[in-house]
Amino acid sequence: MAKHYIDSSIVPNRVAARVSAPQSWKDPKTHWQIVLTHPWYRHLARIQHELHMAIHDYFTSRNMITVSMPVTTASVSSPMGLGSDSLPVEVELFGIKTYLADSMQFMLEFGCRLHNAGVYYVMPCFRGERTDQYHLAQFYHAEAEIPGQLGDVITLASGLVHRLSEIMLARCADSVLALAGTVAHIEQLLALQGRYVQCSFDEAVSLLTDDPTFIRHHSLGFDTLTRAGEAELIRQLGHGGPVWLTHFDQLAVPFYQAVDESSQKALNADLLLGTCETIGSGQRHATSTEVRNALKKHQVAESPYAWYLTMRDDTPMQTSGFGMGIERYLLWLLQHDDIRDLTILYRDNHVAVLP
Repeated sequence: MAKHYIDSSIVPNRVAARVSAPQSWKDPKTHWQIVLTHPWYRHLARIQHELHMAIHDYFTSRNMITVSMPVTTASVSSPMGLGSDSLPVEVELFGIKTYLADSMQFMLEFGCRLHNAGVYYVMPCFRGERTDQYHLAQFYHAEAEIPGQLGDVITLASGLVHRLSEIMLARCADSVLALAGTVAHIEQLLALQGRYVQCSFDEAVSLLTDDPTFIRHHSLGFDTLTRAGEAELIRQLGHGGPVWLTHFDQLAVPFYQAVDESSQKALNADLLLGTCETIGSGQRHATSTEVRNALKKHQVAESPYAWYLTMRDDTPMQTSGFGMGIERYLLWLLQHDDIRDLTILYRDNHVAVLP
């Protein structure tokens, strides 16, 4: 197994005291001025740059191509319905109602039919909720779609996390150390070589003894994990490292996730890293009939997805994909506890922010 270490030419033996986040986003009027003067944001800008470059390097090394997507859509990937975990952002452009992208996953499925080695992008996405410790109203998403099944995309996503962490340690360990105070967690993750623990949702319920602190029972007949439940799985199974949580209840995930032979469990997987979900992934329905059935079960109108159905009839292809919240990855990388500190020009819904 390859040995990973901190190059002493990159990280000096004596390191300055850990830089604390100024939480300047709390005052939208002066936030930008703090960004220009505080060392937290200088380190963060460097880390973000290296992270974006590493994402592109990783996917292109696998013969995937990036696709340039619009930021508006009529087919949101988290429509209001069962399995939705966010509110879409509706806007009006020149008299036409549309949505700001919550994800362009459907466009990536489209893109796979143009380049069958797989496609990806890094772009901003928008959610209708107010921000909190783990959620941003506007965030950066690295998303990819490939021909294949759930296992294929778990392997791809695990490889991305490993490679990004390797690059962070090699190229900007001093900045990570300044903000996180340690790089031990990166060393520990790299030692796993991308082979992360996997646990089905049913196994997680059993392990967590169906404790209501960890498991939320919904009145419509499906279960989800609480934030405390995710953290407990990371503690128990991952020993602080990543855990793939798989096969959620079908109604707990959006309609586009395929289902297993039981027709009850989704062919999906979330990577729990740090204190929360960092990557969401899944296998897509192969046929228009499967999509129609899922739309009905999730109580989502079919009309905005008519093109999505036709695409399956005209160009059949089995694909799977994942999305990684870049600021969520940074939460783990920097061992931080508030995602609002991890965006340079902060945005919040219902708040006017300059510039």
